[in-house]
Amino acid sequence: MKKVLLFSFIIALAGIMIPVEEANAQVLDGIYEKEHVPSRRPIPYSQLREADVMWKKRVWRCIDLRQKMNFQFYYPITRINERMNLTNLLVYGQTHEGVVLYDTDNDRFTSILTTSEIEQAFDAGMKELKFVDDEGNEITKTVNQEINYAEVMQVWLKEEWFFDKQRSKMEVRILGIMPIRFAEDKNATSTEPVIEKKKLFWAYFPAVRPILANHEVFNRYNDAQRRTYDDIFFKRFFDSFIVKESNIYEDRLISDFRDGHMALWEAQKIKGEIFDREQDLWSY
Repeated sequence: MKKVLLFSFIIALAGIMIPVEEANAQVLDGIYEKEHVPSRRPIPYSQLREADVMWKKRVWRCIDLRQKMNFQFYYPITRINERMNLTNLLVYGQTHEGVVLYDTDNDRFTSILTTSEIEQAFDAGMKELKFVDDEGNEITKTVNQEINYAEVMQVWLKEEWFFDKQRSKMEVRILGIMPIRFAEDKNATSTEPVIEKKKLFWAYFPAVRPILANHEVFNRYNDAQRRTYDDIFFKRFFDSFIVKESNIYEDRLISDFRDGHMALWEAQKIKGEIFDREQDLWSY
């Protein structure tokens, strides 16, 4: 009799829990389960020895996220399921995937930033706000201000162009990524809003490639073909312009000695020199 009662109790308990489990279960948002992108690995580089490099130039370039071709790095501003914009993904990687982010005092990846320091760079985290209530009393309230990824308007890349004589080919390898935040200068005395560019952090590109390869980028032409951030960088599916090259003047920016259209012409000149360097190695 006790066994019958115990069996009946188990059946009744299972009947109660099944609807709860069904309510908490997530439905498949699509016609199939995505397995390809989450298991992707970075596209392997070809083997390279120091003896194979007969020419090399280091450049820094800027990707303006306000350009239509570069929207893939800017959107979505707010995370949609597994989709995140580039800056959001790098910050997520620091807090959840062990990604190391570096200070912008130099671009040699020497000083590691903490999570709280990243929040400070975004002017986010716990903030004390003062306001006046209906009775005229000043009240201080502590709030958690979230990171506003919409303020990141540019991304800088540090990369090296080189000619591999073993394969007779000009190639490029990205070394670092640095998001640039466009924020209102709160210390400005002007009556009009003053926007300042603030360097957020450097990410060492070879170290973040695994997480870039596991997150998809929206493809406006085909929803079934979702490229990853690693694909985008490897295949150069973005528009950019050069802001600096390695030089004797401590790697000064082009903007330090050129401005306006002259700066763009100088960037095009450097780009042309890289192209001509490859062409001059051949005779026709």
